Order: sequence, then structure tokens, then C-alpha cells
Amino acid sequence: MNDTDMYSLGPLEMFHANFLQFHGYASVVVSVIGILFNVLTITVLVAKDMRTPTNHLLTCLAVSDILTMLPYIPFALHLYCPPIDPINNPEKFTYNWVYFMVVLSELTATTHAISIWLAVTLAGFRYTQIRSSCPPGPLADQQRMKKVRVAGVLVYILSVLVLIPSYMAHEIQANQIHGTNITYYGLKHAQLGTSNADTSMLAKVLIIAILTKIFPCFLIILFLGSLVHNMSVRMTRRRQRLSTARQQVNTTRMLFVVLVLFLIVELPQGLLLLLTAFLAGFQTNFYYYLGELLDFLALLNNAVNFFLYCIMSQQFRDKFSSMYLQRYRRSPVIASTSELLILREQQQQRPPNATVTTNIHEDGTNANNTNNTNSDTSPLKA
Repeated sequence: MNDTDMYSLGPLEMFHANFLQFHGYASVVVSVIGILFNVLTITVLVAKDMRTPTNHLLTCLAVSDILTMLPYIPFALHLYCPPIDPINNPEKFTYNWVYFMVVLSELTATTHAISIWLAVTLAGFRYTQIRSSCPPGPLADQQRMKKVRVAGVLVYILSVLVLIPSYMAHEIQANQIHGTNITYYGLKHAQLGTSNADTSMLAKVLIIAILTKIFPCFLIILFLGSLVHNMSVRMTRRRQRLSTARQQVNTTRMLFVVLVLFLIVELPQGLLLLLTAFLAGFQTNFYYYLGELLDFLALLNNAVNFFLYCIMSQQFRDKFSSMYLQRYRRSPVIASTSELLILREQQQQRPPNATVTTNIHEDGTNANNTNNTNSDTSPLKA
């Protein structure tokens, strides 16, 4: 049995053929919905009373998710709506179209790498924030905000620089359909896993697999493990400050879910790419049939953060409701002057059990000494 036959899987071929029938349409729908809800996420997170270092990183993540899904829409429409192949649709594989598809795929790969490294930055920032001994206050918040802004810019710039060899690895070549004069264009076969493997393409696969998949996932696992351990220790030492401890747990729980989703989607793809680089036949007989599924899972991961924030953050829900839902509610109509007098009297009265709200810093410490027994936990604000 040769290397090609080793990885030949009939059921996998069948799954790929069936999945292609709806992959393009589902990807377009998920991308459009994801772009819409990520825009809503950005508008909520950049509101004046929502500006925190954590929310700034989440905003950068939403922007990179939008930039990932946006170019995938024309890519999916051209290749998968409906699915096409160069033999039956050579007019779809002209040189200009293939070049355009390469540009879109590299743009998507770059913005997706930015999202992954922003997730690493988010995990590292949350870990250092909990361990920080810096006293809370406006000055500390300003310093943290400056740091995360610099970190966000560096992630965008360094991701582009690291992937420059990937941009130069593609080679478009002309192919002729056997027995005809019809020519179509496609990428040169890299022959990965063999002694004749294309060096530039091998470097591209290794860069993507290691620097944008496996290594950042390893750092996320490291930070999450340290974060959970540190949180458990601090919880046992702060039993007398239950509200603060609860707030810290809610924030960590939300970020934990966001980061675990990155691990579920990115780590298997990184390992498969690594096998593609070193095992002959693995790309054409195994990874090829899973490529669209991995792309679709990545798009889903980019689109679900809005729903996670709504589920796990009371403050995000309240802010979104006040910005987009409550503004459309009509004010009650006053039918008579007597009703107006009653309404004014009720507004002037203050309930005897009224409480004073307090501002909570990102580390969960009260900004003043007034206790608020009814304050809601706020994962995104923390």
C-alpha cells in the first residue's frame, strides 16, 4: 500500500460531496449575520460607559472578525454557490479570477491570524490584570488602556509581517483540459510531504500551522490554566467580599468560553496542517475533504461572540437594550392634568429603601465606600 492509498477514505469523500452542496450558501448566511452582529457589538463596546481595556480588546477582536468574514462572501459566492470545478466550469478559473481568489484567501488568513493573536492577548491581559498589585483607580485604568491599545496595534502589524512569506508562496499556472483546447488556471501543486515539495509552499504551511494555530493555542491553554488556578486561590482568600469574587468569576467564565471556542476550532486545524507538511498524500486524500468544514467552523466562531456576550453579561444586555430596543418604546400618554399631577408626585417621592449605586473598576473594587446590595455583576465591564 502506497502513501496515497493509506489515506484514501470513501466515507470522507462522500461527506465532502454532500457538505459542498450547502457550504457556500450557509457560509454566506453566517458571514452576513456575523458581520451585522459584530457591528452591533462594536457600537455597544465603544459606548462611553463601556470603555475598558478588556472591552477594547473585544472591540479589536470584533473588527478582525468582520474583516475575516467580509472577503469570504465573494469567495464563497464564486466557488461554492453552486460548487464548481475547473473541468465543467473553466470560465470561472481564468487567471484574473484565480488571482482574485488568492488575494481574498490571503486576506482572510491574515485577519483570522489577527483574531487568534488577539485572543492570546486577551487571555494574557486578563491573567496579568488579576495578578496585578496596582491599586485601582482612574490612573491605573488609563495605564491599562494605553497598554491594550499598543498591544492591539502590534497584533495587527506583526500578523501582517509574519505572513509576508505566505503571500509570496502561490504560483498560478495554466492547465489544459485533456483532449480539448480549453485552458483553465489554478495553483501549482505543492507536492507536500515528498522530497519534491515546493519550498515556499512548505514554509507557508509551517508558518500558518505553527505561528497562527498551534503556538497561540498553546499560549491560550497556558494562560487559561494559570488564570483558573489563580482565580481559585483568590476566591478562597476573599470569602468576605462575595460580590467582588462573583464579578471576577463571571468575567473569567465569559472569557474562558470565548477562548475555548478558539481552541476547539484552531488547534485541530493547526495539527492537520502540520501533518499535511510532512506526510505524503495527506493533503490530497484527507485534508482536502475537511478544508470547507474547517472554514465553516471558523466562520461560526467569528459570528457567535455577540450571543455569548448577551448570554453571559448582564451589562452588555442592558446596554444593548437601552441603545437599540428601549429607544423605540413609546412614552405613556397623559390623558388629563390630574394624571400629570399624580405622575409628578410619584417622581418626586423617593422610596425609603433606595440604594446608592457604585462604580466598579476592572479589578472589581468599589470606587467609593457606599455599599450597593443590588448591584449586578458585569463581566464585560470587569
